[in-house]
Amino acid sequence: MVSIKKLSFGYNKKQRLFDQLDLELAPGNIYGLLGKNGAGKTTLLRIISGLVFPRSGACTVSGYASSDRLPSVLQDIYLLPEEYHLPALRIDSYVSVNAPFYNRFDHDKFSWLLGEFQLHPKNMLNQLSYGQKKKFLLAFGLSTNSRLMLMDEPTNGLDIPSKSQFRRVIAASISEEQVLVISTHQVRDLESLIDPVIIIDGGKIIFNQSVEHISRHLLFEPVKEGGRALYAEETFGGYAGILPNTSGKETRLDLELLFNGVTANSKEINQVFEN
Repeated sequence: MVSIKKLSFGYNKKQRLFDQLDLELAPGNIYGLLGKNGAGKTTLLRIISGLVFPRSGACTVSGYASSDRLPSVLQDIYLLPEEYHLPALRIDSYVSVNAPFYNRFDHDKFSWLLGEFQLHPKNMLNQLSYGQKKKFLLAFGLSTNSRLMLMDEPTNGLDIPSKSQFRRVIAASISEEQVLVISTHQVRDLESLIDPVIIIDGGKIIFNQSVEHISRHLLFEPVKEGGRALYAEETFGGYAGILPNTSGKETRLDLELLFNGVTANSKEINQVFEN
């Protein structure tokens, strides 16, 4: 559904944020887009949704250039931004104004999600807390049934019970026809949800693997100091490490450890997947 080829982009002529970036996103996946602050996660989502344009290369959604901003394409894209402003409208009024832009908007689904998030159609949007506003936007976005959903730091501002609720609602709402991209640096919030894992750094995609491939090729387990791990970091009581999986053993994926390992030692970790 989304195809990015040799894309370059910068906010000014002297600085290039992306350089020859390639990425393919297919339906039926919940992609985790991970990267350090300033790596370009938000900008990439904005390029895909057609809000900013590449300097060179191509970004297409369903075969059409995202920069063309065709109404037929835009009605199938929903972007949940990290920063947003909601008007002084009731929830039901906002929906009556904005839902018609999405031809597959499901009002029954929206009512169910409002109940899940303990929101009422008569609530004033500008009077909701930050977390409640995010829940509303999530409920509205999921109800659009857009084939391409882009979420930028969606768990920011949510308390621990709400983060669990977020994961449950996402898992129950996304179909095989949809692409969901979740940009985050709070990797532990989404460890059980995202697959595949994409890591962006230095203007390039430095890692892009499914959870199945990660589990097949890597082990996440305690290691000794000075051992032969691909990456290790000190934890309470010892060291946590990433090692090549040569035994067929399965270990729990530690997404935060994987992120730290890939950004520190992407070459050696990626070589494991090539063998």
